[in-house]
Amino acid sequence: MALAVAIQMDPIETINIDADSTFVLALEAQARGHALFHYLPQHLSLREGRLKARGRRLEVRRERGRHHSFGPWETVDLATMDVILMRQDPPFDMAYITATHLLEHVADSVLVVNDPASVRNAPEKLFVTRFHELMPPTLITSDRAEILDFRAEHKDIILKPLFGNGGAGVFRIRPDDENLNSLLELFTQLYREPIIVQRYIPAVREGDKRIILVDGEPMGAVLRVPPEGEVRANLHVGARPAKAELDARDREICAAIGPALKEHGLVFVGIDVIGGYLTEINVTSPTGIQEIHRLGGERLEAPIWDAIEARLAARAVRRPV
Repeated sequence: MALAVAIQMDPIETINIDADSTFVLALEAQARGHALFHYLPQHLSLREGRLKARGRRLEVRRERGRHHSFGPWETVDLATMDVILMRQDPPFDMAYITATHLLEHVADSVLVVNDPASVRNAPEKLFVTRFHELMPPTLITSDRAEILDFRAEHKDIILKPLFGNGGAGVFRIRPDDENLNSLLELFTQLYREPIIVQRYIPAVREGDKRIILVDGEPMGAVLRVPPEGEVRANLHVGARPAKAELDARDREICAAIGPALKEHGLVFVGIDVIGGYLTEINVTSPTGIQEIHRLGGERLEAPIWDAIEARLAARAVRRPV
């Protein structure tokens, strides 16, 4: 059955079609006969209990320079959609949080992926702490004395903003580094939130493994190897993607977190594993599926849409006549 699919994302005009996960999700939906509607988060409107979006019908194609076509502008009642993909990039700020509240107005009748309430309650660097036994030693605080104590214990540490993304604001503080106090002053000026401090994991030099889970099940992985002289393993700051297989520890981690992801409607999730430690659970706008396919893995957009369609079918069965 053809579905009406709304995609809430950043401007599609500027995406990299060879890396963007939303793009291949749109291609797969279109190949299945689903109709696409694109809008920006700032074009959401809630009026008298009805959530609407001003946007345009969308067609996509894998052609550089002409990868999309738009229809005319129109305003659509989002309750008439079958699926809404919430795919705008972080930062996970108040605008992002507000968007999750707005989408909750239609979440009972429309399948929102990922579930907006669960997205709001699962910021990357906080949700993961529910599984602290899988993580490296980690501290979340604004207390300078606690941070100094943590450093005294673990010596080599990583500092990063609690709601940062894409590797922005990530610093490694070595045992002989004298910049910690200055960095804490800088973080205090830039952020009101606590910061996250973790023991440095030397295995990051071998790569940060991004594992994609679909409805709680691990489906594939890509290793992101940081360049020389760089502590961050994000692809957009120069990390090199490499083929990766799931090992026994990866499967142990996925088995531990998978049921919670599925229960909370987190259909498409990317987790980060370094040296056998779980470091983040990405639920806002996970990436990596194009790299996995390019390195010989499965086209993960297909099982993601299989899971979405299965959830819709289950909803239809449960819905009263």
